[in-house]
Amino acid sequence: MSEILDIPEVVGLQSRSDVIRIPPDLDVPLTGRVRHLVDTAEFRRLVHISQLGLVSLVFPAAHHSRFEHSLGVYRTMLLYLQRLAHVPEFAAVIETKDAELMIVASLLHDLGHWPFCHPIEDMRLPGVPQHELFANSFLLEGEIADCLRDDWGINPRDVVSFLSEKGRTSKMKLMQSIISGPIDVDKLDYLQRDSLHAGVPYGRNFDQQRLIASLCVNQAGDKLALTNKGRTAAEMMVFARYVMFSEVYWHHAVRSATAMLQRAFFMLRPQLELDSLFRLAERPMVDTMLEAAGNGPARDLLDGLFGRSRRLYKRLFEYSHFDHPELFHQIARRPYDWLVDLSDQFATTLSRHLSRRVAPHEILIDAPPVKLEVQFNIDVLQQKSGKYRALGDVSPMVETLAKRQFDDYVKKVRIFIHPRLEESIGSDLEIESLFVDTVRSMFPETG
Repeated sequence: MSEILDIPEVVGLQSRSDVIRIPPDLDVPLTGRVRHLVDTAEFRRLVHISQLGLVSLVFPAAHHSRFEHSLGVYRTMLLYLQRLAHVPEFAAVIETKDAELMIVASLLHDLGHWPFCHPIEDMRLPGVPQHELFANSFLLEGEIADCLRDDWGINPRDVVSFLSEKGRTSKMKLMQSIISGPIDVDKLDYLQRDSLHAGVPYGRNFDQQRLIASLCVNQAGDKLALTNKGRTAAEMMVFARYVMFSEVYWHHAVRSATAMLQRAFFMLRPQLELDSLFRLAERPMVDTMLEAAGNGPARDLLDGLFGRSRRLYKRLFEYSHFDHPELFHQIARRPYDWLVDLSDQFATTLSRHLSRRVAPHEILIDAPPVKLEVQFNIDVLQQKSGKYRALGDVSPMVETLAKRQFDDYVKKVRIFIHPRLEESIGSDLEIESLFVDTVRSMFPETG
């Protein structure tokens, strides 16, 4: 019997005492050493950072925190370890100390997140760190570092390496695939938790228990795989992720709010001390940005998001990979300052056309960011034959929705305008052709 099953936190899955309850009706084991970690100031700050940020402007119950999500990921990791302890190929290489490293990494994986982290990271601006690296100051010094050394016998640098560096050995790659891979513990929690709090069914329509029960190791021994019994659950998870992106994370009104925040941050960034800003909880960060904005244009954007009245920009046009492929690919995955230049030029063109000033910040262009979403490549073990096949090779749906470019299916290019411009533009059919001409002007012919 694998020693992994004797780890106190894994044993705690069967306990009805020393637990904390999180939605939906889940008991999370709290041993003394786990309680010590979650009670630190660095971890408690996640209570005041929402998991979905601006999504709550559209789905009003989506106020759950990074704290809740982190507990959910930790619990899911325990379930994975409980299952994989019975997989000989896993149990033969993963020792107790390895499993404990995965446990603390699952609990601390979001420690470096700041409020509205993903929209700000997507801009890829100079001076903005990756949240995985921003976590280092929380992990390498202070109470969390002391707890890791004293309670767990883990070097904090090993946690940093596990969370932010690519594994070099088969064992480390296998361990990392459990926390960052196609069927990792993070996705299993956030799909269901975000769906629950947003009040939509999309992220909950896959069989999590069946998926976990079918976990195994791939032929190379360096990644998670599934037995063929989990194939349908995996297909449903792919579909759940697809629909959550298209209907929640990239809902047009959510992206309007995202574009407003990004443009405000872009304008204010030279005035902000980012290391201090990113250590703040959500409301203090907003207040700091509002103070920096003064009465300038960034204030108008931030008031629409965080003021007394919700005032989101209106969708003017949108372009998908399927409907307008050339225009979509001309704009998608461009650097953020290029998108700002494009919106500024279009604002100038609109000003001439409407015979009234259109301020640069009144036109916002939202596009798929440079960084691509993780693709869903996982092997399926045919238990009777003992052969592995890629899930995409045995599932047409996965081939379509996950192995091809996921971003092109769920993300669109959108142009948003300030609500005060809506009446001026009305049904003016020339406006769209003016935008297309502006885009073309950014690509002068050469040769």
